[in-house]
Amino acid sequence: HSLIKNKMQETGAPLAGEMSAHIFIKHRYYGYDDAAYAAIRFLSILANSPTKLSQIYDELPQYYNTPELRFPCPEKDKKPVIKKIECYLQEQPDISINNIDGLRVENKHGWWLLRASNTQDVLVARCESASQEGLTLLKKELSNILEKVSIKFDA
Repeated sequence: HSLIKNKMQETGAPLAGEMSAHIFIKHRYYGYDDAAYAAIRFLSILANSPTKLSQIYDELPQYYNTPELRFPCPEKDKKPVIKKIECYLQEQPDISINNIDGLRVENKHGWWLLRASNTQDVLVARCESASQEGLTLLKKELSNILEKVSIKFDA
């Protein structure tokens, strides 16, 4: 949470969220992580909008993603594995890497994320694309990179 709150403060972001359903809202503070507060703020905004929730939902783009993927990795190896992958990726063309919390790798197919769990001896990953074909390619890319550090992923 602290990484997200710090980034919100640094960038002035009014809203941030995690796939784990933590939603941070900047409102007279640098970021609340409070589901009830987020729900009340959302309902307030929606109540004052002429647009129905179903219309807003129908206009959202369709994305394809994986569930959270977990790979066993000893605690002592998690950060060195992430660093080794980052070094390898820096040699790759046509990608963008964000290393705020692990590695978020973006390319023309979408993005994938690989990070060390803070609570378990695992690496956690996700992939997301605007197409099913793109998602398949991202999972293959992630599988290939994990193979380079001897971690098995059956894409």
